[in-house]
Amino acid sequence: MTTIAHCPDCGAAHANGVTCQEDFYQMLYWEAEVPARGEVHHLMVLCYHLQHPGLYSPAGLQHALGLLDDFIVRGKSPAEVRQLNRDKVASDQRAWKITARPGVQGAYERPIAWTLTAADVIAGGADAYCDTVRLWARSVHEAVNSK
Repeated sequence: MTTIAHCPDCGAAHANGVTCQEDFYQMLYWEAEVPARGEVHHLMVLCYHLQHPGLYSPAGLQHALGLLDDFIVRGKSPAEVRQLNRDKVASDQRAWKITARPGVQGAYERPIAWTLTAADVIAGGADAYCDTVRLWARSVHEAVNSK
């Protein structure tokens, strides 16, 4: 018998105990398997974490939303974003935490209806991975910016 559970963060449906974290690891595997797939690594990590905001601190979540704008709206490359943010995120200069701490986790003010999740990227398969991650990133950007 197949059991379906929904992720409390992104709402993705998973069968038989599979989790979003396992989807994340599968995407990392696909990138390691074919290094060219790593061209969307920045988007994959960002989308996964934005859909699971409790992995970020509140300040980290806000910073990540700005990164998504840099990539989607401004069309910046990962190298450009690293250059622009180098001093802002350097651990020896940053007064804020990126990742969550117990009792200090990122959250959205309102529930977000995600149209694509990591589970959808996995369902699209390895051959469509880069295109699906790009679609995912645009959908996440649209969802977090909808009124």
